[in-house]
Amino acid sequence: SDIEKIVADLDTEYQAAVERNDADTMDRILADDFVLVVGNGTVYTKADLLKEARSKSTVYEQQKEIDNSQKVRVWGDKTAVVTAKLWIKGTREGKAFERKLWFSDTYVKTDKGWRYVFGQASLALPSD
Repeated sequence: SDIEKIVADLDTEYQAAVERNDADTMDRILADDFVLVVGNGTVYTKADLLKEARSKSTVYEQQKEIDNSQKVRVWGDKTAVVTAKLWIKGTREGKAFERKLWFSDTYVKTDKGWRYVFGQASLALPSD
């Protein structure tokens, strides 16, 4: 559907913005009350993610959806959830990291267009 394509493209744009530490694009896509919960239980807000992007404390070599795993599920005309397997690799404060994980990103259509409102990421997947 049109909504599936719009949201899939927006989520891909968001992942690319994270990879580039592009806080302006992230700011445009994230809802003001955005929350991300990662596999170890840590919770991040929009302000946390924008601060990290602006500080460039994490440098990504890769932040990409892999294995053609992206799937968009739509409910009505105002809610969509994107799930995909993500491969991230880079350095955080000089320490290298690399992992694959599953994520779910929830988007809601607002007066300002589609916004990313909630994300949840799994723990790192076992190595292939």
